Amino acid sequence: MCSHWKYIKYWGMVALVVIVCACLGFYIKARQDYFALAPAPAGLTETTATEPLSYSPILAWDKDSESVYYEIEFFAEKPMFLSATAESDKAIFRSYAIFQNHYNAPLQSFATDLLGKQPLYWRVRGMDLDGKPYTPFSELAVLWTSGDKEGMGAPEPLTDYNNGNGSVLLYPVYHWIPLTGMVRYELQIYEGNPLTDKDAKLIDTLHTDVAELYDANPRYSNRDFYWRVRATDEKDVPTSRWSLPKRFRTAPTDRWEVGVLGDSISHGGGHYSYGPEDFEFSWLRYLNFPAINLSESGDTIQMTVKRFNRDVLPFQPKYLLILTGTNSLRGGEDPKVVIEGLKEIQQRCRENNIRPILLTLPDVNPDNIAHVFHEPTADDWTERFQEVNAYIRTQVHIDTAAAFPRPDGVLPTSFAMDGLHPDVSGKKLMGAKVNSSWDEVKKQADEEMEKYEEEKEGLN
Repeated sequence: MCSHWKYIKYWGMVALVVIVCACLGFYIKARQDYFALAPAPAGLTETTATEPLSYSPILAWDKDSESVYYEIEFFAEKPMFLSATAESDKAIFRSYAIFQNHYNAPLQSFATDLLGKQPLYWRVRGMDLDGKPYTPFSELAVLWTSGDKEGMGAPEPLTDYNNGNGSVLLYPVYHWIPLTGMVRYELQIYEGNPLTDKDAKLIDTLHTDVAELYDANPRYSNRDFYWRVRATDEKDVPTSRWSLPKRFRTAPTDRWEVGVLGDSISHGGGHYSYGPEDFEFSWLRYLNFPAINLSESGDTIQMTVKRFNRDVLPFQPKYLLILTGTNSLRGGEDPKVVIEGLKEIQQRCRENNIRPILLTLPDVNPDNIAHVFHEPTADDWTERFQEVNAYIRTQVHIDTAAAFPRPDGVLPTSFAMDGLHPDVSGKKLMGAKVNSSWDEVKKQADEEMEKYEEEKEGLN
């Protein structure tokens, strides 16, 4: 009997050790996974019983420019145990694919019996392009609500133009916090404030099915612009109030000394879900001097040449930084066509007393482009880029391509997740390269213009 008990005790201890080791291994793996992630979102909207929000609140948190989108969870009460790295089965509501750091929570669809009576709890985490967590969940935030607070009755504009370097765009992008459940929006653009200026002029009305709209028209005027947005149904019948008008200014009379002409690499945006209105994704943001952004997303070399007179000449910048041709070359365009286009832009600049400064084209990453955009890249893109950049380096130029390391001969993922548009770290590299070259390249551009004027005088 005693021997049998020793046998049971022995194997019981073995089983306990196995269980403890397994639990310890699971714990260590969970901690490794936790610390492999970026820091959790912070700056979540805070509420108290004395300072509640409405039943249709706007919740916000600090933007994480490395997250592609966010996932949010709501709870009726604080769970006793809550993993920071996994979804919780205690959540009463969960929403995926929130592509901004704001959320109009549909509380009345899942927490009607709790509103105004007890707090809810919520948390958020960042996700990557493939739907995997990029950050842990945030700490729980308390959400008190009250029926005495007015709910969100109109979209809330987010774009804040004319706010530091890189924030003046000829082709603006309008961005707002969407109303939950709304599927279509109407946007109006005015010269003058329609609420305060009796002479305000409606110049355009646009419609979209998402809470972001790229303006296809160049917007410039010596009057201030204002835009506002409201929700509609599928037949464009209004379903919300107008937002308050949001101002922006793109005026030739502001006498811009420097302009930037190009495609989406200069227009702004990156990391899949960030647009030109996210100014940290603009290399112009990091310049030591102001510049007006005359770029347009999607440009080929032909498109940039075609819109030169319309988009550049009204501003008459003294210096024009030119970065275009990437879309053409990765699509298989003959490098000679791109070079001829650049020569045409240079010539038009000189004819109008504008000093052209070419920028070399950064590499791309075809695998990342295919993964994110599902678009092919010409097999010989490297040779095509090299031929165009070789020409650019014989001109007055800034070698922005040289700012990027290329250990594998492609644009590193760490600088451009989508393989085409540099992210914040990449845009900082570009801005720093322009800054370090600026004094010398301005001198070269001035000397070239003097030489051009002398030769033109000699011909006359």
